[in-house]
Amino acid sequence: MPTQQKPLEEIAFQIILHSGNARSCAMEGIQLAKAGKFAAARERMEQADKEFHKAHHAQTSLIQQEASGDAVSPSLLLIHAQDHLMTSMTTKDLCLEIIELHEKVDKECE
Repeated sequence: MPTQQKPLEEIAFQIILHSGNARSCAMEGIQLAKAGKFAAARERMEQADKEFHKAHHAQTSLIQQEASGDAVSPSLLLIHAQDHLMTSMTTKDLCLEIIELHEKVDKECE
């Protein structure tokens, strides 16, 4: 028996939720690095990666649905979810760079 697909709105909200959580973790990583807590900053970035994995899992379910012949109609909510995911990924990349800069400055000031 095939598994029942989740409603598009539910999947879009999962993408928004997990990508938002990832972005928050990444921003917290900067604050921790700013305070010199580099190990904790790296842990937050690892948590961000876990949240991105969950967001990508939700996104993949839509891709698989469409690949199996069940077209996904793009809605404003889905477009918003995709935009949220992509901007969160960019934010995470920038946060990693900022954390590395904080580490470099900290080492140079020793």
